Amino acid sequence: MTSHHRAARHRRPRKVLALGLPVAAAAAGVLAYGSVFGLGPGADGRAVAAEVPAGAADAADGFASVDALGQNGTYGGRNGRTVTVTTLADLEKYATAPEPYVIVVAGTIAVAPVGKEIKVASDKTIIGSGTSGHIVGGGFFLGQGVHNVIIRNLTIRDSYQGVWNDKEHDFDAVQMDGAHHVWIDHNDLRHTADGLIDVRKDSTYVTVSWNRLSNANKAFGIGWTENLVTDITIHHNWIRETEQRNPSTDNAARAHLYNNYLEDVAGTAITSAYGNYARGRTRMVLENSYFQGVRNPVIKDATAALVQRGNLFSGTSGRNESGGTAFDPRASYAYTADAAADVPARVKAGAGPRTSVGRPATAATTGAAAGTLTVAKDGTGQYRTVQAAVDAVPAGNTSRVVISVKPGTYRETVSIPANKPHVTIQGSGASRKDTVIVYGNAAGMPKPDGSGTYGTPGSATVAVRSDDSHLRNLTVSNDFDEAAHQSLTGHQAVALLTTADRIVLDSLIVTGDQDTLELETAAKDKPGRVYMRNSYVIGNVDFVFGRATAVIDQSIITLKKRWNGTSAGYVTAPSTPAGRKGILINRSTINGDVTAGSFHLGRNWHPGGDTTADPQTTVRDSELSAAIKRTPWTDMGGFSWKEDRFAEYGNTGPGAGPASTERPHLTATQAASQEVADWLGDWTP
Repeated sequence: MTSHHRAARHRRPRKVLALGLPVAAAAAGVLAYGSVFGLGPGADGRAVAAEVPAGAADAADGFASVDALGQNGTYGGRNGRTVTVTTLADLEKYATAPEPYVIVVAGTIAVAPVGKEIKVASDKTIIGSGTSGHIVGGGFFLGQGVHNVIIRNLTIRDSYQGVWNDKEHDFDAVQMDGAHHVWIDHNDLRHTADGLIDVRKDSTYVTVSWNRLSNANKAFGIGWTENLVTDITIHHNWIRETEQRNPSTDNAARAHLYNNYLEDVAGTAITSAYGNYARGRTRMVLENSYFQGVRNPVIKDATAALVQRGNLFSGTSGRNESGGTAFDPRASYAYTADAAADVPARVKAGAGPRTSVGRPATAATTGAAAGTLTVAKDGTGQYRTVQAAVDAVPAGNTSRVVISVKPGTYRETVSIPANKPHVTIQGSGASRKDTVIVYGNAAGMPKPDGSGTYGTPGSATVAVRSDDSHLRNLTVSNDFDEAAHQSLTGHQAVALLTTADRIVLDSLIVTGDQDTLELETAAKDKPGRVYMRNSYVIGNVDFVFGRATAVIDQSIITLKKRWNGTSAGYVTAPSTPAGRKGILINRSTINGDVTAGSFHLGRNWHPGGDTTADPQTTVRDSELSAAIKRTPWTDMGGFSWKEDRFAEYGNTGPGAGPASTERPHLTATQAASQEVADWLGDWTP
């Protein structure tokens, strides 16, 4: 986008935006420090900023992802503040709170009295900080009606009371009684007095994935009710050195078990009584799992239906049963199972808490490329460059391919072509700062092949041109040096370009100067929805721009000085087509080390003098620093911003201001139709 271009003046009938009064305070759940920050304890006991762990905004797969019972999948506390806890009192305070929270457990929390199960209210994500989050001597309890809960990346251990098959102490790692939409993922659960996981009393829409369950008499019990209600997905778990309930599934309406690794190690004091058990009237689909040394690996009651396919058994003995008609899991959600032969290595490597937890790829894609491709500069991965891994993805792939990039700085340009959808590029480091993709092209630079200059889109360091693609846990940078190229015409230098639909940008740093983040569509008449969350966007001139329908949610937008040290710029430059949504900045923070009153929130871009464009930016429920001008919108290219769609709602901070003709605010009624769901439509990232 040529920010200095001024097209001929064109006029359209002015659209009137009704003015509402500013809200006195942000609604509950808005982040005081911007969305990638939460509250954690400082040395003096006060709250300080804390970074949201990578993966905290992930939503569940399996039955927990199904829309039902008034709940749209399982995403936990993603819509609330983030808090970091190191004490039992704080953990209980936030776990039982009525509003949504992402609760980061940083360190070991001893539960007193031993065996206490911490009650968890709805809309919570409880996630360990790296591998440091330990709950010792207790667990969690989700009661009747509790819903939308994620328990992730934790070690929950050591409530054992000295009696192996303990009938007196109901001390579980996680127990739910009548809960729904629960995701238990990437935990290490061990050495409890009773079950490691109990899913009881018609709890349903539950997914249990990528956990290690070990060193307990009872691993995992489901049911204990006459009703056929529970729908549960259990995949990629490592269940080892447990005697019974591996799991035991009683009267489950639909139990889908796949890619689990059950291991009974020979010569130890613990001997398995049985593996997977379909009890009562359970309907179970059991596929592509691996059973090692387990006695009675698969058993069923005469009244149960159990369909087996693709499982492998090594050194097992006793009952191995199947029979009846169950159900098709794909009627409820999409998945592709790994080959059973790959399960032991894959689950051992991926289950349990991780330094940087994210959604692993769970299946091979079509063609020759694997479900996960690894990139490492030092040669320890399959590829040394990110683009080489992208090139290896087969055209027309129908399953997600994850390109896992090891920490390092990758000086290259990367383009995901339109014919390779479902690609995820994610850094494997503990922080988004660990994995950096950087280059320094600018719009006015000549291409090496002599075919002209790059142009603004062509300057992008990373270009995402394929639908349903994701970037996670990365830094994407354009480090073009404006000061060194003052003779060059065309200083636009894009870090990240998107030209496709249903793009997720999660836990990123996207940094540049002019035109940092370009959000486009494949063509003017094509849709292009982008959802960015938990990220940083850094720049100075029109650095969030384009015609896409884009949400920047719970993020930090950082203003930076220009190449000559001056403070002046524009956050957004939408070029939205008429009848579409433009740019929505929601529950975020706009700040930076620049002069007060030096930046506009946006200006209206009509590419090439396009009179049909109807640019839109809405900034709502966000904190604005003093850098924002009192009149935050301005004209561009001879078009009046007042004839386009620019508004605020519920903003706070020194850069916020009252409604006026120069500063439109949405009414409450208008704001109700300008929320994230209105931008994304039928797509739930």
